[in-house]
Amino acid sequence: MSNAKPMSQSQALARVLGVLTPVLDIVDAPVEAPSAPEWCALRGWHPFLLALADEELAASERGGFAALLAARADAPANLRALAVGVLECTRLPALGTPDLAAEGLDFRGVATRKRGQLGALLGALPTLAAHAERIVDVGAGRGHFARLAAALFQRRTLALDRDVSLLVSGLERSDAGPQGAQHGVEFVDVDVGREPLELRTTDLAVGLHACGELGDRLVVAAGAARCDVALVSCCLQKTRAPARTALSRAAQGLSIRRGALGLANLATREVGVEASLEENLLAREARLALRYLLRGRGVEVGAGEEMRGVNRRRAQAGFAELAAHALGLRGLPPATPAELEAYAGAARRDHALMRRLSLPRSLLARLIEVAIVRDRAAALEEQGHSVAVAQLFEEQLTPRNTVLFASADAARLPALRAE
Repeated sequence: MSNAKPMSQSQALARVLGVLTPVLDIVDAPVEAPSAPEWCALRGWHPFLLALADEELAASERGGFAALLAARADAPANLRALAVGVLECTRLPALGTPDLAAEGLDFRGVATRKRGQLGALLGALPTLAAHAERIVDVGAGRGHFARLAAALFQRRTLALDRDVSLLVSGLERSDAGPQGAQHGVEFVDVDVGREPLELRTTDLAVGLHACGELGDRLVVAAGAARCDVALVSCCLQKTRAPARTALSRAAQGLSIRRGALGLANLATREVGVEASLEENLLAREARLALRYLLRGRGVEVGAGEEMRGVNRRRAQAGFAELAAHALGLRGLPPATPAELEAYAGAARRDHALMRRLSLPRSLLARLIEVAIVRDRAAALEEQGHSVAVAQLFEEQLTPRNTVLFASADAARLPALRAE
């Protein structure tokens, strides 16, 4: 058994930044054309990537890119080294606390996948909740967590959200059920992204998938109050600022633009939150075909602009339906069969190349998320908190599964399994 002292959050962050900083140019430049982007050409990776067989591409897109690089003797050495570094930095310990069983919990109105997330988080919180006078659910939505936490831990609980309709729904469910207001759930309409988040030292501040800047504001407020924290990050690109700047002194100078933060949402897995990987790939191909169609009609659109005013889920229906909707919104005549065939064929050919060239950038998706979580952890550590970062639940529930726990007293932190 090793007696080595665990790394501090600042040390763990330094390791992540050692891998991430040299490849920030990759993070900042998505593949938007079927030709090698500058970062790829400069590193000489494109011949290897473009030569990948279809089955190798498919395996790589399902999480096997690092394994492919390790197995291929002709893989570029610096690309193989990058994959090794990413894997080392993103490997997190699992929680050593048991999930709470559904029996006995009031899961009315909660989707099955969400139940697993709530069970895992609630199972990790007893030692933190035991010392809290109040639980503050930041970005509560319908308040599922707040309602369950109030009943389970017998603590006054605030459910904060800016979406009044969600709060009303949660309030109705709480009042109607057997575990309602008697447990002290208070639903509060507040835009925490703009208004001060006032926390107390005796609070337990919780953010289950607190998006973007909301997670940062929670960390800053908790650090100032020196209260306990449990935060699961999500949708890091949801911020009003053009770029996210570091919270910690350890990451001073790190800045990632808003558009690049969305890279962290990419998940290399067979079944996504809303659709399968195959369906998502076909949707991206349909969007590319639409971009080509619009340009062919004289409408100059950059990558992503083809979907302006169009719900992104429409791309799941295929190119023909997507084109009909997008052209109608712009007051343009419907696409002809010849146009649909030509632009669909061009998109199919080019998308196959773009998918191969995008593999190194997709490799960095999890690294971006872990870098931001470690930055938040280091910021709290610098304020005097003890901090633990772990994987909260399996990816089948959601790939957004990285959790940060922080407390002024290390004894309150939930147990973790060995890495």
